[in-house]
Amino acid sequence: MQRRTFLKTGTAGLAAHASGLSGLLAWAPRASAATVRRTLYITDGYITQPDGVDVYFKAFSADATALDVPGAPIECQEGDTVEITVVNTLSSAHSFVVDGLVDSGAIAAGTMATVSFTATTAGSYLYYDGQNQPYNRAAGLHGGFVVMPVGSSTELYTGSPTFVQQYLWVVHDIDPTWNEAVRQGVTPSGRYEPLYFTLNGLSMRVPGHPDYANPSIDAGYNPNNKIRGSIGDRALIRILNAGQAMHSVHFHANHVEWLARNRQIRPDIWRKDTLFLPNNRGGVDVIYPFEPPPDAHPPVTTGKFPMHLHDEMTQTAGGGLYQFGCATTISFE
Repeated sequence: MQRRTFLKTGTAGLAAHASGLSGLLAWAPRASAATVRRTLYITDGYITQPDGVDVYFKAFSADATALDVPGAPIECQEGDTVEITVVNTLSSAHSFVVDGLVDSGAIAAGTMATVSFTATTAGSYLYYDGQNQPYNRAAGLHGGFVVMPVGSSTELYTGSPTFVQQYLWVVHDIDPTWNEAVRQGVTPSGRYEPLYFTLNGLSMRVPGHPDYANPSIDAGYNPNNKIRGSIGDRALIRILNAGQAMHSVHFHANHVEWLARNRQIRPDIWRKDTLFLPNNRGGVDVIYPFEPPPDAHPPVTTGKFPMHLHDEMTQTAGGGLYQFGCATTISFE
């Protein structure tokens, strides 16, 4: 029962990259704008789910021999010029879209295109395929796009509360019937019924499972998913929803500071332990403060706590394999 990192072959004979394409981010601030260039390859193949079922995906991948779901995060700074070259290796048209910033239009099968645009506003964005909406995006053609404020590596936007580290979480829900229809080039005819739920392409494993605590497979222990810190640290978490289902994100041990939803800055920063995550390209930005958990008795300053989604279906795989869904670990160290 393995997830994306153990794909062996796909429709084009592709091998999946190791996990961790999204996750822990590092940014060196600059005083002036620059040009950021990236190349993405549109590829396809199969990824084995926790219940052993192979499911078809398309992806924005790092090279023509990979299958990266989600695609690697793209980071830049306000004012930067961003040039994205998309190489479409498949037999159908696709596109590259970042809402409010760029839409490449259709990129024909077997061709490539380069788009250039200015990153105007700091925030957390999803890049995705705008063709055949929403099916291509739901089948895996999505990734995170991060715009930092000018000259800062510790703010979500200029003047925001500060943090010392930041993470990008791409939440996804997967209906294998929809994905198979995408493979066949037809429009899905049935109701959307997601069976798998992932965080940065990975799902949880439970104690006793052979892959429990394996950082390349277990979403609770992957270093790009797992939040780590010591008392006094603060972690920004950019949460993007590439899927069709709405979710409820629940943090244990401490409440988070809720800074923005769908890139709309909140006038008042509330502290919440559960947040609504909009579907269909929605997102929230929060800061997790590493403070002694107020409800712990006796008091603690170290230990592991969960982050999971409060909608019960998301904690399963294949329609009932419990605790193999979308969750991760908050580690006080």
